[in-house]
Amino acid sequence: MAKQDYIFRYLTIVKKLRRSGEATFREINEYLGKESEFLDRPLSVSNRTFIRDLNEIRELFKVDIRFDFSKGVYFIAEDQQSDLNNRMIESVDTINSLKMVSDITRFMFFEKRRAHGTHHFHGLLHAIKNHIVILLVHQKFDSDEPKERQVEPYALKESKGRWYLLAKDRNDRRIKTFGLDRILDFRNTPNRFDYPVNLDANELFRYCFGVINPDMVEPEEIILSFEPEQGKYIKSYPIHDSQKILTDNARELRVKLTLFITHDLVMEILSYGMAVKVVSPDKLISQVTSIYLKAVAQYGNE
Repeated sequence: MAKQDYIFRYLTIVKKLRRSGEATFREINEYLGKESEFLDRPLSVSNRTFIRDLNEIRELFKVDIRFDFSKGVYFIAEDQQSDLNNRMIESVDTINSLKMVSDITRFMFFEKRRAHGTHHFHGLLHAIKNHIVILLVHQKFDSDEPKERQVEPYALKESKGRWYLLAKDRNDRRIKTFGLDRILDFRNTPNRFDYPVNLDANELFRYCFGVINPDMVEPEEIILSFEPEQGKYIKSYPIHDSQKILTDNARELRVKLTLFITHDLVMEILSYGMAVKVVSPDKLISQVTSIYLKAVAQYGNE
């Protein structure tokens, strides 16, 4: 069996348990059998091989699948990398779909805009994992000349199709985000750094929409009212993890968010046009209103 078949099988087992919550070995193997026919891959296993698979899944993907003896079912007890595993499962599903049809471009149409800078992934992850200080050549969009920065790389973060490096600038000791599409080059230095013990990137961006994390600012309660049709999209694809539905009827979908008020958030709200109204806070209402008035003035002066 090819190595990639093992990976497909592991991820298919995880996907099955994610969807059903729990399942017997027979149910899991039946699912593997169906996927085998669909994908034209040998995924079905013996019970002995399945037990061995669970150890591999735990080791590779940090997903702890356990057996409930009282119910006779398997279930996911712990998933330490759920975001990563979700993305991997999505990728496997995409790859499988691409292999189904020879002339796939007749039936699937891909986004022409693609994130730049992803070729830096391997080198940056190596530096992050090994705590290597790197010399970064970075060019801001509002600058004509690139700048060299010596940084301590901490993590990679995705936001709206773009990837960013979270790192401490050794010049001013501040943690910043650097767009990978604006990194012209980087190289490792001989220096090492101590990874911050208490750094939690998820917590750092907990109240952020995008990658802007304002200093010395508290998150605010934001209430938005959407027209019913737009509300359906907002329910299926929430703006942020903090989104809570306050009202959902024929007149509106009203949601509450807990976020920093940043440029990225304001731009997101503006993207919904007349389908959204900012209910509170007043500061955000003023910002959005001011932008709309300036936009109207631009056209009025022509």
